[in-house]
Amino acid sequence: MKKSLLMPLLLCSFIANADDNVEISGKVGIDLRLFPHSPSYSEQYSTTNISGFIEPQFYYAWNDDADYLKFIPYLRWDQHDRERTHGDIRQLTWSHIGDGWELHSGISKVFWGVTEFQHLVDTINQSDGVEDIDGEDKLGQPMIHLSIARQWGILDLFALPGFRERTYPGAEGRLRSGLVVDTDQANYESGAGDKHVDFAARWSRTLGDFDLGLHYFRGTNREPLLQSGLTSLGAPALIPHYEQINQVGIDLQATLDDWLWKLETRWRDSRNDTFWAVQGGFEYTLYGISESDKDLGLLVEYGWDERGKRATSPVQNDLFLGGRLAFNDAESTELLAGVSYDLDYHSYSFQVEASSRIGRGWKASMDLRLFSGNDARDPISALNRDDHLQLTLERYF
Repeated sequence: MKKSLLMPLLLCSFIANADDNVEISGKVGIDLRLFPHSPSYSEQYSTTNISGFIEPQFYYAWNDDADYLKFIPYLRWDQHDRERTHGDIRQLTWSHIGDGWELHSGISKVFWGVTEFQHLVDTINQSDGVEDIDGEDKLGQPMIHLSIARQWGILDLFALPGFRERTYPGAEGRLRSGLVVDTDQANYESGAGDKHVDFAARWSRTLGDFDLGLHYFRGTNREPLLQSGLTSLGAPALIPHYEQINQVGIDLQATLDDWLWKLETRWRDSRNDTFWAVQGGFEYTLYGISESDKDLGLLVEYGWDERGKRATSPVQNDLFLGGRLAFNDAESTELLAGVSYDLDYHSYSFQVEASSRIGRGWKASMDLRLFSGNDARDPISALNRDDHLQLTLERYF
């Protein structure tokens, strides 16, 4: 039996034999993706794809809730893409709550950021690239996390032993570039490889209408450089290279009446490059539109990367426009629509997300994505034939 599976199995056994303080919840779902265009590359599947997932949650507390265990495994099966059929431990932590401090040890997820369309400062966890292309899905990260709360703010300190490589679609998968990323040949600047211990710290505080965060990170870059190479069979491929970086970042959010102003910025230094990047904008909310219960939020953001067209990020000089409609009904119905326009390459992507609960414990979601890019240097040009509609049905328990 693999050692990586031993700890989760022991925890499941412990939870199964624990007392009534164990709380079990989670969700299971199925996705249907529909592609109107034939694929760009011969290995890819054609027009439809079905996949399913399960994400249970186990929670056990003792010592008057001062100590607790939380376990969130994740498993997805995909009809066509073998790389997308995968499992992960999203969270497996023991936490202790003290007087003005908390200690979390194990595998967990930590989110930093305030902007809507790109999270420049969200650094701790690795993106689960086979789940989606938006970077919202994250892999669990081994960590020791100490959080200290004082009048001067909250200080979060992180030791991150062990590195998670980014996942990518396989040859059969869609929403990928022309060359498949060969993760089996991933290499590192650090001689410790994926066992390098990273460190991070973040200070945050609320000052009246302003929420401010300042962080520092030193360790393995979660965003690999993709270098040209060959697979073991001699086929062209992209090989991930993970650099060592120093990063300083700021996130700021201001709530001023009906306005929500947002800013994320980071400075990053590596052996190959040193640069600034910024994402900022606002959300203005119209409450009770047309004398109804609905609220409409208007979103505008701009993303800039000092490297310009040399940027490894798809956002280097991009404008984002969107709207968020909250129905404020019993089903928590929401709709988010947005378009991103690249001011350098004159390409765009359009997305609509909608969701609503159905009865007790069910949720239906819809995601529509359209892509248009004609410049081969623009990463979005690889997705020109990957317009798709995704329908998701989830059951919560």
